[in-house]
Amino acid sequence: MPTEIDRHSVQRLMMQGAQLVEVLPEKEFAEEHLPGALNIPLSTLVRQSVAALRQDRPVIVYCYDMQ
Repeated sequence: MPTEIDRHSVQRLMMQGAQLVEVLPEKEFAEEHLPGALNIPLSTLVRQSVAALRQDRPVIVYCYDMQ
């Protein structure tokens, strides 16, 4: 179940091995994203596209909108 978290929680989860997933389109991901983030564009976010994510680690999904 999705839960909104703040920056400090993101930092804590990252220190514990969380996975970052950026959901912007590939072109925008290439322009700017957080270090270590995986790109799974929202338009392709389905069960098969997340199969590579580890099930034993938290997943942080974010969208960096530059506007």
